[in-house]
Order: sequence, then C-alpha cells, then structure tokens
Amino acid sequence: MAKGRIPIGTGRAPKKAMGIDLPEPRATPNHLTDESRFAEMKRYVRFEDDDVALLKRLGALARPEFERIASVFYERAREHEGAHDVFVDEAQIQRLHKVQVAWLERLLNGPYDEAYAEASRRIGKVHVEVGLPQRYMFIGVTLFRQELYRVARERMPDEVASVQAAVGKILDIELALMNGAYRRALVARAERIEREARGKVFGAIERSGRRYLRAVEIAGAIIIGLDGAGGIQLFNDEAERVTGYVFEDVKGRSFRDVFLPVDDQEVFAGLWREAAEAETKVLLPFTCGLRVRSGKVRTVMGRLSRAPEEDEEGEVIIIVTGRDVTDERALAMRVRQTERLAAVGTLAAGLAHEIRNPLNGAQLHLTFIQRAMAKAGESNPDMEEAVGVVRGEIDRLSSLVNEFLDFARPTRIDRQPVVLQELVTRVSRLVDGDAKQSKLELDLPQSDLVAHVDAGKIEQVLLNLMRNAIDAAEENEGGTVVCAVYRRPREAVIEVRDDGPGFSAEAPIFDAFYSTKDSGTGMGLSICHRIVQDHGGYIRATSRPGETVFTVALPLQDPTASSA
Repeated sequence: MAKGRIPIGTGRAPKKAMGIDLPEPRATPNHLTDESRFAEMKRYVRFEDDDVALLKRLGALARPEFERIASVFYERAREHEGAHDVFVDEAQIQRLHKVQVAWLERLLNGPYDEAYAEASRRIGKVHVEVGLPQRYMFIGVTLFRQELYRVARERMPDEVASVQAAVGKILDIELALMNGAYRRALVARAERIEREARGKVFGAIERSGRRYLRAVEIAGAIIIGLDGAGGIQLFNDEAERVTGYVFEDVKGRSFRDVFLPVDDQEVFAGLWREAAEAETKVLLPFTCGLRVRSGKVRTVMGRLSRAPEEDEEGEVIIIVTGRDVTDERALAMRVRQTERLAAVGTLAAGLAHEIRNPLNGAQLHLTFIQRAMAKAGESNPDMEEAVGVVRGEIDRLSSLVNEFLDFARPTRIDRQPVVLQELVTRVSRLVDGDAKQSKLELDLPQSDLVAHVDAGKIEQVLLNLMRNAIDAAEENEGGTVVCAVYRRPREAVIEVRDDGPGFSAEAPIFDAFYSTKDSGTGMGLSICHRIVQDHGGYIRATSRPGETVFTVALPLQDPTASSA
C-alpha cells in the first residue's frame, strides 16, 4: 500500500487476522502443553545429545579459524549494496566481526537452552531494526554452513556425514529463531495496515486522494508530511528510498527525533516556529542533514511549507520537500579541486620551463667557481661554506622543478590486475625503516582484493601517505599508523590512519604548494590526488587531534573498459 494514502478496501472484520478468517482453535495435546517452542524445534529436527557432542568437537577444531570465517562473511557482504548499506562505517563492521566470532562459539558449544534461543531471537530483531533484507539472513548462513562443512571434511573425515547433519540442524534452528522477528514485523505491519483500512469511506474522496498521492509518488523528490505535533503522517517512495525506512516504521513518530542530527535540530525548530506563526502561506528553504536507517547522515536541500488551516488531529499541515544532494556536493567538490589543480598544473609547466634554464646556468657557473678555487690552491672555509649553501639551494629548486613537471605532465595509466594486499605489504616494507618510534600495522582482508590499477602509480600514492602518517605519528613519540584495505560493493578502499596531531578541517591539503612541513614543497598530496582521480577514484581526508584518516577509493573494474 502506498505511504500516507487513503487505504483501499473496507468492510467489517469479524474474527480475522490480516483479513483471513480464522478457524476455531483446536485443543493442544497434553504432552505438548509445557513444551517451549525452542524445545519443539529441537524435537522436530531430532537435535539430540549425539549432535551436541559432535558440534563441540567440531568447535574445538574450528576455533582457530573463527576469525577467518567471520571475515569471509563480511567480505562477501561488501560485494552487495543491499547487505553493505546496513553498515554505518568500517568501525561498526569491526565490532560486528567480534560479535560474529562470539556467535560461532555459541553456535558450536551451546548450551542449547532457552537463553540460547532468546539470544538468537535478539539477533533476528536487530536484523529487522537495521533494515537487513531477509534474503541476506538466509544466504549469509549458507556461507557459515559451507565453511563448517569444509572444516568437518578436513578435520573429521570419518564422521563427516554425521557432523554435517548436526551443523545443518543447528543452523536451521538458528534461521527459524531469527526469522521469527521478520514474521512478527510482517504481521505487525499487516495489522497496522488493516486497522487503518477498516472503516474508511471511499468513492469520490478515494479517487481524488489517489490522484494527489500519485503525484506525490512520481515527483522524484523527498516528500514528508507532518502534523501539528511534528509527527510523520505522509512519507513517499523517494523518502523511503533515501532513508531506508518504510512508512509504517515512522508513522506518527517525531520527524525531528527520527531524522535530524543534533546539530540541525535547533535550526529546524526555528523554521518550524516561523512556519507555525505565519499568517500566510510560507516556503522556507533549508539545507540540513538527514539521518538514515543505517545511521549515516545524508545532506538534503529543500523547503518547509505550510498553509494556515484548521489543525485537526493527525492532519498534515506542514510539508517537508527536498532532494538528496550528498553525492552531488561531493562530486562538485571533486570537480572544483580538479579545476584548481589543472590551473596550477598549467602554471607549473610554464614556470618549470622558465626556471630550469637559469638553474642549469647557475649550476655550471658554480662548478666553474669551485674548479677555479681548487686551481688557485686557496682554502677559504667561509667561501666553501657559501658555495655549499648555494649548491644546496639550487638542488632544492631543481627538485621542486622536477616535481612541478611530474605534476603537470600528462600521465598514462597502465592498468593491470593488482592484488592490493600484496601492494600494501610491499610499500609497508619500504617505509618501515622510517618508523623510529612509531608502529606500523596492516589490516588486510582474507580474500584477495583485485583492482585494475597502475601498480607503480598507486605505490607512489601509498608511499606518500604512509610516510606522511609516520611523520605525524613520530610527533607522539610512539604513535601508531594503520593501513587498512577493504571492499565496498563497487570499489576497493585503502585507509591510512595515524594518531598524530592532525590538521585543521579548513586546511587546503590537496592544493599545490600547501604543506605543514618546514621542508615540504606542498606537491605530494596534489600529485596523489591527480593519480587517484586519473584512475577514476577519489581521495578524502578527515582529521582531528589524535586521528587523521586518508581514504583512497579505487574502482574495482577499469572504468574505461567497455562492458559486454
């Protein structure tokens, strides 16, 4: 049923649930009256003491692989938008990874009592709350089934059939327990819909309402209708798509409490007061964050409108319309950065050309002066020191000119399939010697993550980022640098984190000539930005005191390759 629209169907509801006539209840056999549903499940699949013993023995053998098995589960989830979208960020995935390891321990060791059943039901409830599509619960358990079957074949070959049967029984019970949460949510939703449908009047009102609601659904914008208390009474398809909620999840709840981050709540309260006090129709523009079901915050630009009228209970009096501009703004920012770097590149090419000839001339004349001093047999320490200083400055300028040319010169990307774990490991060995007091750690996925990139150029990016991170961590006299590699559905991500002092959020770190180092040229990150962009990816940075994160995202496939 459409969100916020006048329901279809009417009529009395005699003894019904979800619109279906219910038969009279039959008497329950006496021997089942005291049996719990969990006990009945175990009896149904013949889950007995022999199965418990086999699972415990399998658990002892599989325990060293629990971390890897859990990693396989989350790496597979990264390949699919529907599963990956329920995660807030990588930190949450790391926390859930530990929870998954604990679940494997419980799965294979029990005890299989009512507390066990309740824990599994809670997991199903969490799946419903975060909006995990039901299909991923079933197919996700298949991964654990395959991995545990494999361990049974390798470690318990003489009993493999019995062990696999025991694993199948307990996993099917787990699915039944978790699936109960989806069933209860579906029943509750159907009951709400039926209650709203019951007793409605149709006819001309219905047809008129349908026309208006069709316009709401095909508008292509987020449309949310609020009553006088700020409760949600209208929620169109686009609002569902962007937020991950369905109308029945948020109906009647406070728009501010459900969707607005703390920083935007006061701004919205001011708009609400202005709209509520207006004596004529108002259209108030706004830009604010919208917290979606996964916990992420999207940026929405739109208007809050109200036409003064009677405020009946549950009546929509304020309409919030808008569009999600998060990706649009990120793209615009990258375009502006690219334009700035392109302009600097043009300047750098011309400047380098003009500077290189005078530098070469100065080098030649300096060499001539040194040779003349040597022939004269004169030893003048002050003169030798002056010549050394001049030569050092000329060398520094020459190095800067070369960086200018590297930045400005058009580059050719030689894409090849590259295992990113191997590339990151190789770069970490190159920079490990730079870490005198700090510690370098790698966080790599179990399965090979292959991207089509120019290995040499991505290595140049990682060398720059890791060395910068080590320099920052060294300021803590014992800090830590972590390089993590992980997958999103369509891109590979490399993060370089350090616990150094950080930098200001306003710092133009990717602009040419900007540097926080006394001896830096300010070209390193600009070159990194251009290399990553040439690959069709992007590089971002976030920083606060004690934590700086550089994120490099690279497409898994060659974006220039034609698809079949």
